[in-house]
Amino acid sequence: MIADIPYSDLNIGDTAEFSKTISETDVYNFAGICGDFNPLHVDREFAEKSPFKKRIAHGMLSAGLISTVLGTTLPGKNTIYLEQNLKFRAPVYIGDTITARVEVIELITEKNIACLKTEALNQSGDIVIEGQATIMKKT
Repeated sequence: MIADIPYSDLNIGDTAEFSKTISETDVYNFAGICGDFNPLHVDREFAEKSPFKKRIAHGMLSAGLISTVLGTTLPGKNTIYLEQNLKFRAPVYIGDTITARVEVIELITEKNIACLKTEALNQSGDIVIEGQATIMKKT
């Protein structure tokens, strides 16, 4: 079920999260959708010779989980993504479970705009992505 939190019900400090284990299928499907067949993502032998020592997921695949939180949970339905900045802090490997978290940090009520701290963590609690999003909530 997709949440539909009205803008007037948003509060600074509100949080939400979504977790997903990144599979090999996810990586190949994402490569097919966006056209990014960088061998670091899709070629095991190539990736084994890289500094990562194994294949890594696309950074934007993991970042997409932030969009999942915004569009389905906080604030959910009728959320318009206006801006997102990202800092990729660590690689995401196939088999990692990534948890995307968002936290409301600013409300611009006259425009129904919210600024949110965004981050993604792996199963060990390491931050793999951090940033900030700006959204508008249409009701």
